[in-house]
Amino acid sequence: MNKKALLLILFSSLLAPVVVFAQAGQGPIENIVGNVVNVVIFVAGGIVVIIWAVTGVLFLSSQGDSGRLTTAKSALFAAIAGTILVILALSAKAIIGNIIFSGI
Repeated sequence: MNKKALLLILFSSLLAPVVVFAQAGQGPIENIVGNVVNVVIFVAGGIVVIIWAVTGVLFLSSQGDSGRLTTAKSALFAAIAGTILVILALSAKAIIGNIIFSGI
């Protein structure tokens, strides 16, 4: 199966219940968007944790091989970048939420 189709099915199956329950409960669009953003950040955080674990395994299994060590270093940079992106997403969510709800 195509990877893009598989990812689309995965994310839609994760986000569909959030949107449905948000509409059944309070109803405003802010709750729906907030719930979707929370799920996306939660999934992204889980992916970052998995990338960190894989990076550690790559470093441990490289055993001095320069090619495998280069792969481990690139995975380390990807893990750092992913962590920074998740932190920035959390910060952006807080800033945008404060702007919308406090009327700055």
